[in-house]
Amino acid sequence: MTRILKMASWAVLAVVLSLAVALIWYRSASQPQIDGRLQLAGPRAPIDIVRDAEGIPHIYAQSARDAYFALGFVHAQDRLWQLELNRRIAAGRMAEILGPDAVNADRFLRSLGVHRNAEAILANLSPETRDALESYAKGINAYLANRSGPLPPEFLITGAPAPAPWQPADSIGWQTMMAWDLGGNWSQELLRMRLAQRLPLDRINAFLPPYPGDAVMKTQDYTKLYRTLTGTTQQLVAVAKIAPPSYVDGMGSNNWVVSGALSETGKPLLANDPHLGLSAPALWYFAHMSAPGLNVIGATLPGIPGIVLGRNDRIAWGFTNTAPDVQDLYIERINPADSTQYQTPDGWADFKLRTEVIKVKGRPDVVIDVRETRHGPVITGALPIIDRAPVDAKKYVISFAWTALRPDDLTVQAGIGLNRAKNWQEFLEAAKDFGSPQQNMVYADVDGNIGFIAPARVPIRKPENDLKGLAPAPGWDSRYDWAGFIPFDALPRQYNPAPQRVITANQKITEPDYPYFLTSEWALPYRANRIAALLDATPRHSMNSFAQIQKDDISLAAQELLPLLRKTAPRSDRARTALAALSGWNGAMDIDRSEPLIFNAWMREASRRIFADELGDALMKDYWEQRNVHQPMVNVLKNTDGQGRWCRNVALPAAAGPQDCAEVLSASLDSALDDLARRYGADMSRWRWGDAHAARSEHRPFGRIPILAGLFDIRVPTPGDTFTVNVGRYNLSDEAEPFTSRHAASMRALYDLSDLENSRFIHSTGQSGNVLSPLYRNYVQRWSEVDYLPMKTDRRAVEKNRLGTLTLSP
Repeated sequence: MTRILKMASWAVLAVVLSLAVALIWYRSASQPQIDGRLQLAGPRAPIDIVRDAEGIPHIYAQSARDAYFALGFVHAQDRLWQLELNRRIAAGRMAEILGPDAVNADRFLRSLGVHRNAEAILANLSPETRDALESYAKGINAYLANRSGPLPPEFLITGAPAPAPWQPADSIGWQTMMAWDLGGNWSQELLRMRLAQRLPLDRINAFLPPYPGDAVMKTQDYTKLYRTLTGTTQQLVAVAKIAPPSYVDGMGSNNWVVSGALSETGKPLLANDPHLGLSAPALWYFAHMSAPGLNVIGATLPGIPGIVLGRNDRIAWGFTNTAPDVQDLYIERINPADSTQYQTPDGWADFKLRTEVIKVKGRPDVVIDVRETRHGPVITGALPIIDRAPVDAKKYVISFAWTALRPDDLTVQAGIGLNRAKNWQEFLEAAKDFGSPQQNMVYADVDGNIGFIAPARVPIRKPENDLKGLAPAPGWDSRYDWAGFIPFDALPRQYNPAPQRVITANQKITEPDYPYFLTSEWALPYRANRIAALLDATPRHSMNSFAQIQKDDISLAAQELLPLLRKTAPRSDRARTALAALSGWNGAMDIDRSEPLIFNAWMREASRRIFADELGDALMKDYWEQRNVHQPMVNVLKNTDGQGRWCRNVALPAAAGPQDCAEVLSASLDSALDDLARRYGADMSRWRWGDAHAARSEHRPFGRIPILAGLFDIRVPTPGDTFTVNVGRYNLSDEAEPFTSRHAASMRALYDLSDLENSRFIHSTGQSGNVLSPLYRNYVQRWSEVDYLPMKTDRRAVEKNRLGTLTLSP
């Protein structure tokens, strides 16, 4: 027996050692070649790729075409799984590698037709843009054809095959998905449709209040119509569950620019931090491209050629999301005598039909029939009609109108132009092609000019449209059809404004006399107001003062509510202690403080008690996920226009007696403290916001698999909340992790127009997408501390402490 045990022990040891050796080999073999020389088909002349000390590739090419080729090559080297996943998402081909669980997402994206539209866009691009896309694709494909090591770990774990050759339309498809990520107006239309099943119009308008200072938009009372469409609503809710996540309230960005009159150097300074869903690896990949007529550095999106956010030798620019209303849902009535037709203002018309075949790993193909109307694709057809659905679900379908699903969306072309722009006029000329998503672009140049433009294709609603784009409209009524698009010259813009600065943080950017409707879904102005106050506090700014603004974690939203909360009568000694802590707190969402955790847990529980009885648990959960409860809470607790009536629990009989907001606050404070004690222990003095508010960069798809999430996800404690400049939005509907930061500054950049080589940037993870690489998570701590990397283009500076130089030769 002893001998058998010894033999077994030696066998186990041998297996362990073999696995360790294999892992060491795999870790090394799966890393990209970053030094030496490669001879490839594609380049027209030798290209040097210098990876600096932080793993950022600096591409020195003899033509722009070769620079785009090299960018495709390094994207494939460092982010191959991300590239493959991005392409499959846009094309609706996830189930081929992930199996049946991905079928429904594919059904939705095939119905939307993103990849089909990308192919149509490609035909309308300029020769220069098509050349850039083709060169970029050739660079990716050159890597695929010449790679010698194993594929990244995700391919091995999922069993996915090696990627097929990249096509130019794949890049356009991913750009469209970025527009999807930043354009979720349709979900707000659905929210109103669902609220109409439970509330009268005045309560809906109170629950979804207008932007501060604006009046409620006057619409028809749509509740009566929607209450006859319960089955259609149910079907649309089910479809929304399978759609990719899109813009949620509070997922915004910051940018600001000051002229030399407000800077220490006498030249402009520009700051930008786009707030997006955190992912591992990061959405962004830093790169520098140098070629005759082109010297540009900044943040790229793997899958798309060019620098999206950055600077060249003469200008710098940054984006925030405008979040315009460029999506509309239409209720289409089916011909009861012929289900292949739907009603239009001119009578019955045939649906456009196409068949999509979805290949599923390990299962038979799934075949779906997709219908299109004059407004766009029918999205409720993405799923079979719900069993036992009300009869209206068979009488109506919902079609989807979106400006990005047009063959004339030339946004990719705009990006190529922005990289080459040398002045304001060239910047504007490139921006004319920018179709979606609408962005607030701030600009600065070395000559001292600053500017702002919000380019996009934004639909014009007719004066007789009595739904204003806020809710699904009858598709057979021409009142609700779009009446063209806002002319480019009428879009919001400023050039060298009198205040010597521009600030955008997703707040309302139009004046009261602006003649066009952009949206009613502006982000609350807390971040913009805080940035303005911090700019006002310093007469002349520097790169360091701009960095301190990006680091700021004072929540003006919390400051607004605190005076109301401090009046709460405590029901326990523990509640008294919590109120004492909040009494001296200034709203700083610091990681080492307990007050932010007490405050946010209290607001979560209070909002549940105030609104869930009217909304129901399912709708309350979705509301928490998509919207911010702050403004409704302010209105209720201030009893604005009698809104304190929300505090009465409608589920209780009238005989239960009055239930006012003071009672709700007292009870919800105790409930919140109970919840925090369960999560973090009974000792309140040991609670820390950073323990609850870790930023989670989630891997796709392994972040959803617990056994793999611990390896592939990246977490780090962070300060902030939804309304701080240093933002960290959380999802209150997540019972396990309600305060985990999921949307934050995906990258930060500061640009010094007196010396562009003094510019700085950082993103949230690292350059590599390979979890076994030392460059997978090497930025995260610096990012969480709002530290930066140098943004150099001078080759002598780049060469210092470089990781390697790879030459691509024809």
